[in-house]
Amino acid sequence: MQVERRETTRRAPAAAAPPPVKSAPASSLAAVQRLSIDEGSSGQRLDNFLLKVLKGVPKTHVYRIVRSGEVRVNKGRASADTRLELGDEVRVPPLRLPDKAATPAAPAREFPVLFEDEHLLAVDKPAGVAVHGGSGVSFGVIEQLRRARPQARFLELVHRLDKETSGVLLLAKKRSALTALQDQFRQRETGKTYAALVIGAWPAGKKVIDVPLHKYLDAEGERRVRAVAADADEGRRSITLVKVAAAYTGYTLLDVTIKTGRTHQIRVHLAHEGHPIVGDPKYGDFSLNKAWARGERLEGHRFARMFLHARRLRFEHPASGATIELEAALPAECRELLKHL
Repeated sequence: MQVERRETTRRAPAAAAPPPVKSAPASSLAAVQRLSIDEGSSGQRLDNFLLKVLKGVPKTHVYRIVRSGEVRVNKGRASADTRLELGDEVRVPPLRLPDKAATPAAPAREFPVLFEDEHLLAVDKPAGVAVHGGSGVSFGVIEQLRRARPQARFLELVHRLDKETSGVLLLAKKRSALTALQDQFRQRETGKTYAALVIGAWPAGKKVIDVPLHKYLDAEGERRVRAVAADADEGRRSITLVKVAAAYTGYTLLDVTIKTGRTHQIRVHLAHEGHPIVGDPKYGDFSLNKAWARGERLEGHRFARMFLHARRLRFEHPASGATIELEAALPAECRELLKHL
C-alpha cells in the first residue's frame, strides 16, 4: 500500500512525522490521506481496508465516516462492502488517531495449528480471544500471530469468529489464497458446522430456521442483530440448519450448519426459537449465565463462556483444488460440562 499524505493548505513532506512532544495530548489530528490501492490490498472490502489503515480508531467511527460520505473511492461515495481494485484512490478524512506510543503492542502468541502449508494456516481459536483488534480490543489473533511470525510477508484473516466463539479459524498466507478462499465463503461453497448447547429441549422436527436478520447499532455503538418479519425491508434472508446431537435434562447439544453468513446468525436464530445458547452474553439468559459462571447451576462446576464452537470447516484448497476438511475437538471445559449434565 502506497500512502501520500496531503493537508488542506499545503503538501506534507514525504518524511516521517516528527516525534511527539511530551506535552502534546494523547491523540493528534491526521491530515487528509489519499491512499493508492496496490496488489496487497486489491480485492479487499473498503471497511476492512480502513480498519487496517486506521488502527486504533473505533470500528463504529470508521463505519460512520463511510456512511457520511467522508471516505471517497475514486472521488465518489462508496459503501462499506465496496471491493477495492488495483489503482483505486481512497480518500480518508482527517481523524483523531491514538498516540502509537501509548498503544500497547500485541504480545506474540501461537495458537494450536490444525493445518498449515505455504498458502494457508488454520488454527483452533480459544473462546475469549478476538480475531482482530478494534472496538475496545487492543489486539486479537491476527495481531498476535503477526508478532509471533515476524518473517511472514503476508498473513490475513479469511473469515471471522465472534470473540466468545471457539474453533476453526482460517488465515491466508498469500493474497491469491485470500481472494480465492473469500470467494468460496461469499458463494457459500464452504461447509461450516458448529456445536451449540442450548437451553431447553430442542424439537427434533425443527431442522431449518429461515428467518431474516437485521443488523444495527445499539445506544452504546455495539453491533446487535435481531430477527425480523419475512416481508421486512431491512431484513436479509438467513438460513440455519439444525440437528440434535445429544439431549440432556433441560439442555440440548446441537450440530448447526449455516447456509448464510450473517453477523451473530446462529446466536440470534437459536434465541429467536426460544432456545438461547448457554453463556451467550448478548442474546442469552443472563441470570442463568451468571448462575453457571458462579458454579450455582451444578454444584462445584463452573462454566463461564459461551457454548458455541466452530468444530468443522470444509473448503477447496486455493491452489490444488483438493477438498480440505478440518475439525477442532470440543474444548475441555465444554466436554467437562456435558459430562456433568
